[in-house]
Amino acid sequence: MNPRLLLALFIVPLGLIIAAVPQDTTHPYKLDASQMLIEATASSQFLSPDAVADMLVQKDPNLQLIDVRTPDEFLKFSLPGAINIPLPDLLSEEFKDILDQDIKMNVLYSNGTLHANEAWMIATQLGYKNNYVLQGGLNFWAETIMNPTSPSSTSPDEELAKYDFRKGASMALGGGVADSPVAAGAEGNVPAKPIVKKAAKKKVQGGC
Repeated sequence: MNPRLLLALFIVPLGLIIAAVPQDTTHPYKLDASQMLIEATASSQFLSPDAVADMLVQKDPNLQLIDVRTPDEFLKFSLPGAINIPLPDLLSEEFKDILDQDIKMNVLYSNGTLHANEAWMIATQLGYKNNYVLQGGLNFWAETIMNPTSPSSTSPDEELAKYDFRKGASMALGGGVADSPVAAGAEGNVPAKPIVKKAAKKKVQGGC
């Protein structure tokens, strides 16, 4: 893709949101357009559905899922244990200690990738670390984890093993996509908001 188009795709939405942040908040961490473009196009922020599903099945205590959709969407369906931080509320002081900590691995998600990636860009712009994005969002999650496509019998062993894992993860995490509120439009269970402990702030040596 044309670098200028990438720049517009990633930087323009970020600029509109960051413009509303007080100068003394953004100044120490602010990245210029070139730096943000490098960060965004590296794609190192994305975690695959398989990686996230494995962490959920293993009940990895380091995983913290953050749903950036609207409260209504969150109440209809969310991933197990997720916290709802709607994108327009991302700059609220109420959520700073959730996003700015070093205890958990934050995985941001939305229906697709766009809004979660915007949230990641804002967190990156503010200097927050250890934030990632669920690749493909809930739509790709439903396709790959909740209702995986069975490979042919002649598929490589790697593909067969991947399907077996996804099928097992689907059963462990709530069944097929036909029963998922994302696909069926049904009301899901309202997940309890977990208690998040504030992390002790580390003193940063040197510049940003």
